[in-house]
Amino acid sequence: MSTPWRQRYAQRMQWMGSSMIRELLKLTARPEIISFAGGLPAPELFPVEEFQAATDRVLSQNGCSALQYSTTEGFMPLREFLADKMAAYGIEAGPENILITSGAQQAIDIIGKMLINPGDRILTEQPTYLGALQSWRAYQAEFVTVPIDHDGLRVDLLEEVLCSGPKFMYILPNFQNPGGVTLSLARRYELIEIADHYGIPIVEDDPYGELRYEGEHLPPLVVVDNDLMNDTGATYDSYGSFMRGNLIYLGTFSKTLAPGLRLGWMVAPKSVIERAVMAKQGMDLHSSSFVQMVAYEVVKDGFLKQHVQHIRTVYGERRDVMLAAMARHFPPSVAWTRPDGGLFLWVTLPEGVDASVLFEKAVANNVAYVPGIAFDPLNEAVNTFRLNFSNAQPDVIEEGIRRLGSVLTAELAGQHELIYAAG
Repeated sequence: MSTPWRQRYAQRMQWMGSSMIRELLKLTARPEIISFAGGLPAPELFPVEEFQAATDRVLSQNGCSALQYSTTEGFMPLREFLADKMAAYGIEAGPENILITSGAQQAIDIIGKMLINPGDRILTEQPTYLGALQSWRAYQAEFVTVPIDHDGLRVDLLEEVLCSGPKFMYILPNFQNPGGVTLSLARRYELIEIADHYGIPIVEDDPYGELRYEGEHLPPLVVVDNDLMNDTGATYDSYGSFMRGNLIYLGTFSKTLAPGLRLGWMVAPKSVIERAVMAKQGMDLHSSSFVQMVAYEVVKDGFLKQHVQHIRTVYGERRDVMLAAMARHFPPSVAWTRPDGGLFLWVTLPEGVDASVLFEKAVANNVAYVPGIAFDPLNEAVNTFRLNFSNAQPDVIEEGIRRLGSVLTAELAGQHELIYAAG
């Protein structure tokens, strides 16, 4: 007699679902389909030779320790490297403020494990990162949202939503996924002031911050928070140098080195890191010692800075190709964002057009995107979709946008005919 597994699943499983993007990637794996669906870095830019050489050095010089169990907090030289790296962006943190995680996605899940009780409200941008929604729904979180525009989060609408008492805010200030927009400097200061007034913590997710193709660098929210703290004469966290404790910052190597490393990091006051370490120990004991040591060997002598500059050049060109192709091939009633960096842009169709239904027609024409509803906690973004420009060569981007433009033109022409007939 077979085991009735369905009756044995924990209640939290009813809040879990497959990632729409992962399912779409399966669907669009056919070689004839040009896919703008995944948030994939360009594999031809992965520093394979550098990793091969670093692997040889680690195994020959420190092979036994690289293949052994290690501390949950992470490889100390790598944490020291990250502290120095973030200092260049104004983030004041020591190794004791850093936890190495198995990708930033694990850091997001650790935050859920640490902070979310069933029924807690989490405030997010609308739309927001699908992976955070997927993770925190498993902890039975509820979501309240504030919309974005071309300058990021609509901070002017924030206070009304904060009255609902969210546990924390989840913000992607730089080249937001999926919207591609960046939170303006003025709004960064407004956001921190409002968060401080209401006593609501912020989780700042910054996977794309180094991938800026134009414009001036803007300070991370943690830096703005420290600036305001210093202006008011407040004191630092008693555990260490890193801020007053109102923010948690997340970073990753997935977009600057390679996603297959599964290496990210969480930065927070030491008191928070201590709790996060306990949460992580029950997940995987520690992130791969070997991978951490190899990654450190690759980045320790300045390689990362020049590599990121190369990535910026390539992705900036691909963004420009996609934007120019959209201007040529998309109908005038379609709008889209123009990101200053990152991997994505956001397309808005006229009201009444369902991007999920249109997706099937796009795939039939061998081109794919992600319907926007996947990124909306409230399931309202029906007439939107996300495009990725980092993973395709310029000529492929041109052809893919031409195909998608043909689908949109045909769809909107048909919609116009129906409206005209009804009138």
